[in-house]
Amino acid sequence: MLKNNELTYLSLFSSAGVGCYGFNKENFHCIATNELLSERMNIQRANKICKLDTGYVEGDISDSQTKKNIYREINKWKKLGNDRVDAIIATPPCQGISVINHKKSNGELERNSLVIESVEIVKKIFPRFFIFENVMAFQKTLCDPGGDELIQIGEYVQSSLGDKYLITGRVINLMNYGSNSSRTRTLLIGVDKRLRNSITPFDIFPKYEKEKTLRDVISNFPVLSWGEISSEDFYHAFRKYNPRMRNWISGLKEGESAFDNSKLENRPHKIIDGRIVENVRNNRDKYTRQKWDRFIQCIHTRNDQLAAQNTIHPNQDRVYSIRELMKMMSIPTSFKWINKELDELNKLSLKDKQKLYKVHELNIRRCIGEAVPTEVFRRIAKNMKKALVIDKFDPLSIRKIIIEEKLENRNNLKIFLNRNKHKLDISILMRITELCNAKRIENAAFYTNKFIVNEIISQLPKINKEVIKILEPSVGSGSFIPFLFKKYGGNKKVILDVVDIDSDSIENLRLILDKIKIPENFQINIICSDFLLLEIGEKYDLVIGNPPFSKVKNNPKLKKTYLEGKVNKETSNLSAMFLEKSLKIADNVALVLNKTILANKEFELTRDVIRQMNISAIIDFGRYGFSGVSIETISLIIQPRKKPKKTLVHSLKHNIKILQEQSYITDERLPYFIIYRNKKFDAVAKKMEFDIFDVFRDRQITKSITKPTNGANSIWVLKAKNIKDKGDGVEHIEDYDQYLPIEKAQSLAAFKYVNNSNIYLTPNMTYNPRVIKNIPNVIPDGSTAVLIPKSPLNLSSKQRQYFSSKEYREFYKIARNLSTQSINVDNTSVYFFGKLIE
Repeated sequence: MLKNNELTYLSLFSSAGVGCYGFNKENFHCIATNELLSERMNIQRANKICKLDTGYVEGDISDSQTKKNIYREINKWKKLGNDRVDAIIATPPCQGISVINHKKSNGELERNSLVIESVEIVKKIFPRFFIFENVMAFQKTLCDPGGDELIQIGEYVQSSLGDKYLITGRVINLMNYGSNSSRTRTLLIGVDKRLRNSITPFDIFPKYEKEKTLRDVISNFPVLSWGEISSEDFYHAFRKYNPRMRNWISGLKEGESAFDNSKLENRPHKIIDGRIVENVRNNRDKYTRQKWDRFIQCIHTRNDQLAAQNTIHPNQDRVYSIRELMKMMSIPTSFKWINKELDELNKLSLKDKQKLYKVHELNIRRCIGEAVPTEVFRRIAKNMKKALVIDKFDPLSIRKIIIEEKLENRNNLKIFLNRNKHKLDISILMRITELCNAKRIENAAFYTNKFIVNEIISQLPKINKEVIKILEPSVGSGSFIPFLFKKYGGNKKVILDVVDIDSDSIENLRLILDKIKIPENFQINIICSDFLLLEIGEKYDLVIGNPPFSKVKNNPKLKKTYLEGKVNKETSNLSAMFLEKSLKIADNVALVLNKTILANKEFELTRDVIRQMNISAIIDFGRYGFSGVSIETISLIIQPRKKPKKTLVHSLKHNIKILQEQSYITDERLPYFIIYRNKKFDAVAKKMEFDIFDVFRDRQITKSITKPTNGANSIWVLKAKNIKDKGDGVEHIEDYDQYLPIEKAQSLAAFKYVNNSNIYLTPNMTYNPRVIKNIPNVIPDGSTAVLIPKSPLNLSSKQRQYFSSKEYREFYKIARNLSTQSINVDNTSVYFFGKLIE
């Protein structure tokens, strides 16, 4: 970004710059554009894509000098005040390699290696955003990054860039996102994770809109006679073809093919030795007259030929003109294919015009057929600009607005939402509303950060129904709603029921929705009710949301009512109750939950329920989830009516994205779900015997009752830090050790383990476990777990020291699901403190 807040971009494999021209239209500055072919780069020069002449970098991107030239341009712009490249656009050629058939040619891998080059450039430059645009199968196509095995491109991009970027890939038809013609493509968008609370990839994707028909787009173009070049528009022209071919198409009605003609001489053919030899019809779209009142078919590179796909005008005996093709691909009339102004071209003689066509037409048409529609990239660029403005409202800025406007007062907040005098984005209004919710602690209703919603929405399935029903059971300020608009914009009708127990939240939501342009296909029904008491008579296609992270307290009657019909009657946790009810009423469920649901004893029966269903994804947010709340969260995406298959496990913290057999990670032989389970975990498990200990952890010893000095009748309080990291023993630590008077210690539950030679001790909250035999005359505090053998047990020194080995510690991390918050040694996780099988 430049000092005047203007944005910059870098374009790789830019061809004629048709797509990137959309960024120019939004006043982005092109630092450098790379293209292999000079005739295409000349088109970019004609459009003055770059401010600096040296920004046009011709050459193979895999060549080191080409990359040096690009980096040189970036350095030049740094001197002009650019802090960082805002966006990198890459549309690398991608040769499709079947995921099933791993056979490949060197040529295919060389082309796919250009994806790897693109990723390496993104890693080196580290822009705020990156966009990969490519074929529909792009993410599943194989590439060879140099290891022992081929890897899917989507997986490679995630593993290479996912540590620094939120990445979302969508397969969309561009005719619903800015193009005027059908073009099903993959858009893979990455956003710097440091922007995650304000900007997500879904913010960058264009909004869905209904496709246009051919009549909508080109019906007003003048009719062209045989070989005519319009005097008003040089690019609206009809190139002559063999006159005998005209009989093949002249009598065709819309949708008919020349191959459908009854007479042999009117069907596509060749004359060989004076005889008519009919052409083979190897594609149904060849020689076909297009229909006025349907969407525009995909534009291909050989759009100059009658024999190509989808090229023949609906009522004229010709292929589409360049200008018509430009309109179909949303290329503005201001875009220049030749370094001459349109007025200048129109004034040329017919002979000079024909000469120019002969030189340039085929290149222009091919460039159009290969291009990203300009309007698609323009909308993406516009969304980037808008998102970066939103990002300027950091938590301090938001807090300042709340204080200055006195928004914690209900009436002030209503007035503020109504007027929105600061012209704040909807996501900021939602954030402010949640922060000002006086009942957010009472109802455990915390704002769902945008990046959480982005990741969940990215994993939701398409619902191939004209009318779908969605329920949000704890809507709050409506964080999921704008994302649902984008995800299901293509469905004919979406009935969205939103529920919240808090009437104030419902009132605020109404005010916020007044500020949103609700898509025509969405019907939103707002319900103020307790979801767990709400009678629901019909099924939903999707239940999605962030249920409250709290328990039913001091109300046994309400708890009993909530648990009616539930399998897990041992829990007091509201989110578990929300989950069970949601599973009964929906075909798809996606909820944000406390990560403890994977392992805690309280949720064992809940796990038994979902183990029998298809868990399509588990997204592990770690502690990223909620600002100011020290918990780890996950999202479970479940299809209750489907049987278990494979589960995508995605850790944002560790940038892990793996597809697991659900039965493998929910194995009933283990005490709980082990979502990162792998071969190394299994190898350790094979050589150990588990479930040999019970556990005790002190909850009474605090600093208020201990002393830093060792009195005559005192006992040493053993803390985790006192247990040596390596070896088999303990150590005193100056200015750290604490002691308890014996008289006080005797009243504590932990005292029964003092001088008990049959127990073992281990640090509690750590991924560096080590196990020691109990030490005489010590009492363990809560940082030290007491391992109590279920039957007489004598662990050898070798076995005890194995717990502090690198191998076991890696195993233990997986056993604890890579958690960082709730890793106390409890009555389920103690299972994994085993002994080596001799």
